[in-house]
Amino acid sequence: MRQKRSALYWAMCSTAAIAMAGMSLTVWAQTAPTTTTSLTTSTVRVAKPKPTTASDQMIQEACQRQKARTAKALASGIPETFGSEEPFVFDPKAPRC
Repeated sequence: MRQKRSALYWAMCSTAAIAMAGMSLTVWAQTAPTTTTSLTTSTVRVAKPKPTTASDQMIQEACQRQKARTAKALASGIPETFGSEEPFVFDPKAPRC
């Protein structure tokens, strides 16, 4: 004797099928389109690697930022708290720290 499938079962199956179809569409939309390239031209883009060391300008900016935070803390009498970043303008022409 065969049992009939319940309405809940079919609703779950259809929901799963719709979800799978939706995921496949989003994956399809994210893939890079194929392009035809000529043998004479090449359009390969190489990603610029992230810096692994700090540059002199980065160090100078961090030093200026720390001096500004310390001056503000001394002027207001309120100690610094983590995440209390204030707007800061970096001056690359300022003397080195």
